Amino acid sequence: MKAAVLRRVVEAQRAGRDVLLATCLTDGVQELIEAGEASRLPMLDGALIAEVLRVGESRTLETPQGTVFLRPYIRAPRIIVVGAVHIAQALVAIATLAGFRVTVLDPREGFATAERFPGAALLRRWPDEAMTTLRPDRRTAVVALTHDPKIDDPALVAALESDAFYVGALGSRKTQGARRERLGALGFTDADLDRIHGPIGLPIGARTPEEIAVAVLAEVIGALRL
Repeated sequence: MKAAVLRRVVEAQRAGRDVLLATCLTDGVQELIEAGEASRLPMLDGALIAEVLRVGESRTLETPQGTVFLRPYIRAPRIIVVGAVHIAQALVAIATLAGFRVTVLDPREGFATAERFPGAALLRRWPDEAMTTLRPDRRTAVVALTHDPKIDDPALVAALESDAFYVGALGSRKTQGARRERLGALGFTDADLDRIHGPIGLPIGARTPEEIAVAVLAEVIGALRL
């Protein structure tokens, strides 16, 4: 990697921006592409750039102009866990182990405590205010777990208005139906509401908080990688 390109990669990572380094192996020409930018190389379209940045894995592209190596430099994915409940305790632990950046959001001080979430990033604010600061993006999953519309719904609204790669909410099919009615009344379309995974998690028969956390994280990883 050329020194000038390396400096730009380092600057982007420090600023929290995702970039893709494209290297033409036939002549060594390199281009650094930021998320949302178009490439000057004709063989790289926007959909391909977005896919490589989303998945976060290098790949080799064979083109009529020669072989191009694509290397993404991206932030670790993030999960915003809305609701400091029992499932959240297990989910935060395994998600952190899996390499996710995790923030627990809950205005109830008795729930979002350092004792219950040692070492976790805690935000004790109401979601309608906090989500404007957290700003979920395409590297963010939003998981709502409280069963309380006053807390879950504002977080889901912010998630649906963002590019979050995953949006999920705990609750039965009946609860999900009521949730769709409430959010639909706010102007969200059926296509918007279909983004909400609910009941949340892969259907593996999970029963305990720990099992449900595994099912949720597996679904989040599938949304990120597949």
